[in-house]
Amino acid sequence: MFSIYKPLIIALIFLFIRCNIHDQTYLEKHLPESTFRGVWVTNVGSDALKSEADIKALVSNCKKYLINHLFVVVWNKGVTQYPSDVLEKYIGVKQETMLSHFDPLEYLISQAHKQGIKVHAWFEFGFSFAYDDPESVWIEKYPEWLGRDREGKILKKNNFMWWNALHPGPQKFLLELIEEVVTNYDIDGIQGDDRLPAMPSEGGYDDYTLSLFQSEYNTDPPIDHKEGSWIRWRSDRLSEYGKEVYQKVKAIRSETMVSWAPSIYPWSEQEYLQSWPDWIKGGYADFIVPQFYRYKLEDYSKIVDLLETQVNREEKKRVYAGVLTSLGGGYRINDTLLIKMVNYHRSKEIMGEVFFYYETFNR
Repeated sequence: MFSIYKPLIIALIFLFIRCNIHDQTYLEKHLPESTFRGVWVTNVGSDALKSEADIKALVSNCKKYLINHLFVVVWNKGVTQYPSDVLEKYIGVKQETMLSHFDPLEYLISQAHKQGIKVHAWFEFGFSFAYDDPESVWIEKYPEWLGRDREGKILKKNNFMWWNALHPGPQKFLLELIEEVVTNYDIDGIQGDDRLPAMPSEGGYDDYTLSLFQSEYNTDPPIDHKEGSWIRWRSDRLSEYGKEVYQKVKAIRSETMVSWAPSIYPWSEQEYLQSWPDWIKGGYADFIVPQFYRYKLEDYSKIVDLLETQVNREEKKRVYAGVLTSLGGGYRINDTLLIKMVNYHRSKEIMGEVFFYYETFNR
């Protein structure tokens, strides 16, 4: 009986294997070659950092898709994902409670480096200390750090709650966190994104910043938070802070990369005071990953094209594309669209990508 069906069984087994191999390696087969292929790894909507087993699976999946740079969250929601003496000094808590049984950053670095994958510490929340949490310990402990809008309310945008990014207090705290990571870990790079260095342009109306502005101009800042000179005054100071971070990291370990992942320009400047073309031109960015987050190729190509007016050809070599590939709410990019986007990068001499976020490749 078996001999009658043997050819059919073998054919079905071969087809099953072929289909599964195709499903697992489709992107690996069709994405254009890249010397820089990164992915952001967060603890929101993902269990990738919860255990050693999860981290091993993460590294294995990334290796399969030829991902060679991991941008792993180390700071969000007011806490660190690694055990931090700095955090403990400021608020009496050493790290995210759910991760207190181990150090995911240290373990990830060890596993990734075995596979030739570089790891960047991603300070995701930057100058945002909480997400819609009016009971945050940071409010009670450091009220003078709080950002304020022109009505005097705590600075809040899209439910993210913000410090005053121009205040020396939070600036010193974040710099200490960065210094701690670069000193204590065999990290390949650090990264700030659309919240570091950044602040919603609605901010700057706190007592500290008002006093600073008045001391320079003998007048109050404009009521219009998007008035041109007021935007520039604040963004220049944030750019100086970015330069300070860059220099601090390089002084500790010169080979450690410093990168930024801001929103698209000039929206980034108008909304979050991030004048990032200046960061490239000023020499305090090893590379920039603008968040080219769009859902349609036509819209996507338009914002990629804007680069031609923002950086020159030599500067563009330090720009990689930030691509939205999935969201916790259920969105996941179509593989064909992703391949078209990457092909468009190559046509524009953009030679690498960072994908948001890892769960796209957790198949």
